[in-house]
Amino acid sequence: MLEVGTLAPDFTLPDKDGNPVTLSSFRGRKVVVYFYPRDNTPGCTRQACAFAKAYDAFAQKNVVVIGISKDSVASHQKFAQKYELPFILVSDPELQAIQGFGVWQEKKNYGKVSMGVVRSTFILNEEGVVEKVFPKAKPDTNAAEILEYLG
Repeated sequence: MLEVGTLAPDFTLPDKDGNPVTLSSFRGRKVVVYFYPRDNTPGCTRQACAFAKAYDAFAQKNVVVIGISKDSVASHQKFAQKYELPFILVSDPELQAIQGFGVWQEKKNYGKVSMGVVRSTFILNEEGVVEKVFPKAKPDTNAAEILEYLG
């Protein structure tokens, strides 16, 4: 998993409308990149809704919020419409950003071991360098913790 002080790997991935989103295009602004396992699951939905509720506070601070999972563009579009998500959701089925940030890891669920996305959040500074990492982000408090950190 990327550590504080590391330059985040650049990526260009499609958003919920199929438009390309390039991470480096946001240089000059802080960026919150959060990785989550799957659209429309209870924890991921709560986390996305918490970011949506806090979206105006992020916008006032000129902070970009990007949510990333390996779900399809179509899945992201439905997810965003259903919960009125105002921030950027990008689709990463080839695990480009997911592996680049080091969040594709072994997970244990009911004793079964599998590979998957570890719910994690990164705050990138204006130069695209990792400023803060939330390695095991909690769905209900992650957005508030980030806002508190940003002051």
